[in-house]
Amino acid sequence: MELVIEGLSKTYDNGVRALRDVTLTVAPGMFGLLGPNGAGKSTLMRTIATLQRPDSGAIRLGSIDVLAQPAEVRKHLGYLPQEFGLYPNQSAETVLDHFAELKGVTVRGERRDLVQALLQQTNLYDVRSKKVGGFSGGMKQRLGIAIALAGSPTLLIVDEPTAGLDPTERRRFLNLLGEIGQDVIVILSTHIVDDVRELCHRMAIINEGAVVLTGDPAAVIEELRGRVWRRAVPRADLAALSSQYDVISTRLVAGTPMVHVFSDTDPGNGFTPIDAGLEDVYFHRLGAQAVTA
Repeated sequence: MELVIEGLSKTYDNGVRALRDVTLTVAPGMFGLLGPNGAGKSTLMRTIATLQRPDSGAIRLGSIDVLAQPAEVRKHLGYLPQEFGLYPNQSAETVLDHFAELKGVTVRGERRDLVQALLQQTNLYDVRSKKVGGFSGGMKQRLGIAIALAGSPTLLIVDEPTAGLDPTERRRFLNLLGEIGQDVIVILSTHIVDDVRELCHRMAIINEGAVVLTGDPAAVIEELRGRVWRRAVPRADLAALSSQYDVISTRLVAGTPMVHVFSDTDPGNGFTPIDAGLEDVYFHRLGAQAVTA
């Protein structure tokens, strides 16, 4: 089963063009959707999840017309939005049991077994009796995934799931997503490049509502081989450097600006070649799109 998105466009009443002719095909496995805040990622996720309608375009999940058959899609869908509500005074076990029943698991014994299995899968079994209001951010995210999995979805959408998590919780959550992504379509929408680099076999970059790149992360990195150069630069020289070179990004290393530039040939002036990373691809494509938009 594939998710096929064709020509999806959406303009809000305030004139913001959130989606511009988005076309993607997503096969089973982990698919990363990268883009800065405000790029249109959440609009696309909400549209796939049948929470809003586009102005034009089509979406199919296997043989299901997503826009024409939203109730049918929801039987196959698990969705973890960027922000979601829980019942803070209820235990994790009670909350998960409630949502499992809402998702159609009405036989008590079957639901009990499902809840126990999901708590084990998300490493929440030992805190199953703890009130959700006392959970850390990572624990809440893992409970959100358990809720999304309660209906045994074939399509799982997770929107900015690791934003705000500490490194330990982020690693635990990514490992969980990696396990889930073996069997179903998982769309990971994020602005965190490392999440996509570590998990996804296919990806797309979206900016200002438009898809600017699709492909295998390893393949798109390979396209920049031998074309990324680095140099430490005094702060006072940054402005002048930006006018002379195709600057991909600037970051601080031990307090000193380290500039990455794109060039097909040795730019000289003290620059040294480096192995490109997905972050270089990301910033280079966003910069190119901004120039040509």
